[in-house]
Amino acid sequence: MKFLVCVSKTPETTAKIAFSGDGSQFETSGVNYIMNPYDEWYALVRALELKELHGGSVTIINVGPASNDAVIRKGLAIGADNALRVNAEPNSSLYIAKQIAEHAKTENYDVIFCGKESIDYNGSEVGAMVAELLDLPFISFANHLDLEGNLATVSRDIEGGIEVAEVETPIVVSAAKGMAEQRIPNMRGIMMAKRKPLSVVEPFDFADLSVPVHFQLPPEKGGCVYVDGENMDELVRLLHQEAKVI
Repeated sequence: MKFLVCVSKTPETTAKIAFSGDGSQFETSGVNYIMNPYDEWYALVRALELKELHGGSVTIINVGPASNDAVIRKGLAIGADNALRVNAEPNSSLYIAKQIAEHAKTENYDVIFCGKESIDYNGSEVGAMVAELLDLPFISFANHLDLEGNLATVSRDIEGGIEVAEVETPIVVSAAKGMAEQRIPNMRGIMMAKRKPLSVVEPFDFADLSVPVHFQLPPEKGGCVYVDGENMDELVRLLHQEAKVI
């Protein structure tokens, strides 16, 4: 079976977020980057587990500049067979999805995995867009996936319970917590990753329909105000006049 895993590069969760003076760009100075955890821990690892059970290959795809290669190589060290980087500076989820879909059209992948979202933008958009562009079934926020032949059984948490779906491959799935357990690359995997193919291709011509033009940080949170439990009038006043929630 053929598996495609879409991965993105994101700032570390502890990174200090700042924007340029005019708010048009993310300030990258001093920021360390990692593979998006939902892509790495759940999507990639589950693809590898399924390959180990059913045979086949796992390909990583990333849309980004050459500075993303280190992140891609980590995926190869964890166990992916090969990787593809679309050499572009993406400005939108649709642009990324279009590049992935154009590649996937001719490769006949059985399952296309992505993380449920990236930890920088939290948009949860790319997987659904890829599925739409390829006219494939899409299951989001999946926490378990089994394959038997070309039939996939996928489950995900819903309010008050668990939903289980059966769908024939090829499919697109976004992976959430529970799909797999994180794997740490060992020395052998790191050394082998240096010899695995990482192809670089130029992007398909595509005009973005929308691009971000301005970023801003949320307002700083004020300090806590402690009110005596017996002073209900003061509490009501603060909620009404200061917090403006009643």
